[in-house]
Amino acid sequence: MRTLFKQILALAALVAAPAHACAHVEINIDLASQTMTVHSGDGETFVWPISSGRAGYATPRGVFRPRALYTMVHSAKYGNAPMPHSIFFYGQYAIHGTTAVGSLGRPASHGCIRLSPGNAAMLYAMVERQGAEIRIVGSPFSDLARSGRRSGSALAFAPVRHTRTLKEWARDPLAR
Repeated sequence: MRTLFKQILALAALVAAPAHACAHVEINIDLASQTMTVHSGDGETFVWPISSGRAGYATPRGVFRPRALYTMVHSAKYGNAPMPHSIFFYGQYAIHGTTAVGSLGRPASHGCIRLSPGNAAMLYAMVERQGAEIRIVGSPFSDLARSGRRSGSALAFAPVRHTRTLKEWARDPLAR
């Protein structure tokens, strides 16, 4: 009887104990504005210009989790091109650094998401520590996307958009 009482007490303590949320990085990629908004598990928010797939090389849209991380990998498919700080999320598609920073802010890749080398290294370290959820939305080739681009420069203004709360997401996970 005493053992049963101890087990029930232990079970009640486990149920009553506060659950610790697992901090993870939220990576929101908007193909229309060619920006990535990153919310770290530490509460920091970053907005970076990206390059996604150019015409004929679509970047997949949807919600993904990182499948593999490599500090350096070379693309066997595209001339052994370097892909520093690669975060693979769907097949051979990855978020990675690029030396072609002049192309950031407009579609220029074969489908991957390109970032400046410094931003890619920072993102890689966050994802390695905390895990991530990657959400890719929009279309880089819509009329709205073309009219919304103010500059082709990687240093162009990237507006910070309202991030939806968990309750808003639970009501409609696919809304923007």
